[in-house]
Parts: sequence; structure tokens; C-alpha cells
Amino acid sequence: MTEIAFDTLAYAKKMKELGFTDRQVSSKYFLSEGQAEELANIIDNQVSTKSDIALLKRDIKTLEYKLTIRLGSMMMASFVATVSILGFLIRIGH
Repeated sequence: MTEIAFDTLAYAKKMKELGFTDRQVSSKYFLSEGQAEELANIIDNQVSTKSDIALLKRDIKTLEYKLTIRLGSMMMASFVATVSILGFLIRIGH
């Protein structure tokens, strides 16, 4: 999965602007840095990017192609079997 840019420093600065102290913002156990890191992990692990979607579309196209080939092969085999059976029935009917 492609990583998404999450600016943890900007997040920490925003928390300071909102009134949190430097100690609160820098405390891994209290708020901003630890929270920002965790948010970045959540976003990276759960959000699809445009490149993820492009890869998925490519995989779907590949599967579509493979299924088309397989279906065509099955139809050809059915046609050949039907013609063979009809030929056999015509020969034994005469």
C-alpha cells in the first residue's frame, strides 16, 4: 500500500494553537506526538490511495481477460463436442 503523508509536526503545532502545553504536546503518553503517530498508522493501514485503486482496476482487467479466454475455450469445447456427437449420431443413423 502506498503511504499517505500525514504531517505529525503540523498536527502537534495545531494542538499547541488550541491551547495544549509543550509538555502535553511532546508527551508520547498524553497527546499530540503519540496521537499523531497513531492516527498516521490508522490512515496508512485503512485508507486506499489512488494508486491502490489503479492496481485493483488493473487486477480486475486481468481477471476479466482470463475469464473471457476461459469462457471462450469452454464454448469452443462445447461446440466441438456437440458437432462430434451429431456427426456420430448421423453416421449411426444411416
